[in-house]
Formats: sequence, C-alpha cells, structure tokens
Amino acid sequence: PDNICVYGGSYGGYATLAGLTFTPDVYKCGVDIVGPSNIKTLLDSIPAYWGPLRNDMLKKIGDVDADEEFNRKISPLYHIDKIKSPLLIGQGANDPRVKQAEADQIAFAMQKKGIPVEYVLYPDEGHGFARPDNRIDFNGRAEKFLAKHLGGRAEAYEEILAGATATFPLQESVVEV
Repeated sequence: PDNICVYGGSYGGYATLAGLTFTPDVYKCGVDIVGPSNIKTLLDSIPAYWGPLRNDMLKKIGDVDADEEFNRKISPLYHIDKIKSPLLIGQGANDPRVKQAEADQIAFAMQKKGIPVEYVLYPDEGHGFARPDNRIDFNGRAEKFLAKHLGGRAEAYEEILAGATATFPLQESVVEV
C-alpha cells in the first residue's frame, strides 16, 4: 500500500479492524474509534433492555451465540497475527454501545505480540468524543499518527492538551511476553 489508511468509528471502527486483519496488504495504517473487536463480546455487553436490538443484530450478522467458529471467523480479535500496519485506537470509557473491553482486548493482544498499536482512552467520554477538548486532543493525535505513517505534515501538537482527559492504558500496564 502506498498511502492508504482505513479510519472509522463504531461500525467504521470495526471496518478498520476488519480491514487491517482481513486485507492486511491494502492499508498502511488504521485509526479505530470505538470499534468492536469481538462480535460475541460486543453482543454480550448489550443491556437486557436492548434485547430486541440484540436479536435483530443476531439476525443480520449471524448467530455468534450458537456458532463460535463463525464468531472467530468474523471477529478481528482472532486475526491479529495478520496485522502488518500500525493502529491508533480511541475509546470512551463510558461507551454504552461498544464497551471499553472491546478496545482493551485488541490493544493488549497486539501489544503482547509486538504489533504497533497506540491506545488512547478518555474516561469521561462515551460512544465518540463529545467534549471539545477531547475531540481536539484525539484529532491532534490522529493527525500526528497519520503524518508519521502516511507522510505529509501535521500541525504542531501539544502532547498534553489542557482540559483533555486522555489516558494511555498500554503505557500504564506491564505486559508479560
């Protein structure tokens, strides 16, 4: 790939992870914002009062409850060994749709295997970045990431933006290899 990045949020985040795992030779890098990495754990985290939505999703996606092999086939988490390109992950800790665990499990698995990954977690955000300081912070990080991996320029960026609440779970944990 010359200079192609796959970038998206929510389902687009899943598409980012799927792109890097299922078509690893196409993309030079990826940016995933609140994307699910394991379809079964995503659906298992849906609250009971969203039951009809969960059932509808099972009809559209396939029955990952009854067919573990199918879930493993469609969930990027089980294909990280195929990833060849760096990934930037942005996640809100209070996301009611795509729980933090979806980002944690793929980020820590990639780190453990030595696959380049950056993971930014915002403890006061949900499904996306609503607070302006956090949105500016993540966009600055993404711009820097894209300039590094695709080339080109990036605006000067303060590593710690006043008012932003970015945390870095991969830097706060020791992963045994």
